[in-house]
Amino acid sequence: MNAPLRIVLVGASGRMGKAVIGLAENDPRFAIAAKVGRADSLEKSSSDADVVIDFSLASATKSVSEICARLKRPLVLGTTGQNEIEQQAVRAAAREIPVVFSANFGVGVNVLFQLAREAANSLGQDFDVEIIEAHHRTKKDAPSGTAKHLADVVQSSLGAARDLPVHSIRAGDVVGDHTIIFAGQGERLELTHRASSREIFARGALRAARWVIDQPPGLYRMEDMLGFARGE
Repeated sequence: MNAPLRIVLVGASGRMGKAVIGLAENDPRFAIAAKVGRADSLEKSSSDADVVIDFSLASATKSVSEICARLKRPLVLGTTGQNEIEQQAVRAAAREIPVVFSANFGVGVNVLFQLAREAANSLGQDFDVEIIEAHHRTKKDAPSGTAKHLADVVQSSLGAARDLPVHSIRAGDVVGDHTIIFAGQGERLELTHRASSREIFARGALRAARWVIDQPPGLYRMEDMLGFARGE
């Protein structure tokens, strides 16, 4: 039996961190080498690890990316809401290490991206496009990173500047719902993904962690891991 993949988990006390721990502790392919919170040193914690998974805060992205690049630790980044400086830090790190940076680690959501791309390619400019997303009341960023990426996918496919309205709902304990509507004359196409458990994101992140350790330096998405064309 191969040795388990040793993971340093940043943001271990958060919702997603707890979901990753719950799955990893019951899967012999993984071992949580360290749980990193705000008061902990990622640099010290990463000395005996194969990969870093980050589900903390966008404000930590720059530091996490720089440390992983310096230590040559592959990074799976699931935090969203980064500003341009934080995104630049991710791109800089990806020149040194492999980074999977995804708006959403659910496999079904990434299939939604692919379906939306194909729908936009087929329907073209004659259809209006709007996106509706819903999350729990404590989610900090709006629109969600998933909704933003969904809009980017469609805009890229249409090949023209389009203002795609995104409607955000923050209520209750909704894990994550995303719907894209293509509305034409006399017909309407709706594509929807609903997440009922955070385990789908945790499972995808662990799958990405196993995949990324064998990749050369670069910036990857779940779509790359799943073998989907980006259409960019």
